[in-house]
Amino acid sequence: MTETKKLGIWMDHSTANLIEFTTDAMVTKTITSKFTHQAKEHSLGKSENLMHNKEQHEQADYYKELGEAIKNHEAVILFGPTDAKVELLHVLRADNRFEKIKIETKPADKMTENQQHAFVKEYFSK
Repeated sequence: MTETKKLGIWMDHSTANLIEFTTDAMVTKTITSKFTHQAKEHSLGKSENLMHNKEQHEQADYYKELGEAIKNHEAVILFGPTDAKVELLHVLRADNRFEKIKIETKPADKMTENQQHAFVKEYFSK
């Protein structure tokens, strides 16, 4: 019998920590949004409309990259302090490639890497 591929993602709008649930030591892989505070300041100086447009494109790229990491899993828990997890869930629900993947969201505060690992372990050990 093969192990179900499970993934925990602690995320906000700028950073996502991907934690593969395994019986071995869990490892965190980080994906960051390219829309940084500096990019926001720079584009806001030009035009607010340009800044929002750039932010939307960067956010879409960030969510697309996360979708690529999720697509080969059977169960995913998205957790974190902001609405980014819900926004990502809506993006994934709109794409039929993700319809067979069980994806849930849970609110969570800022966490250390060890706390994130414990959260993922506890969630998938139920």
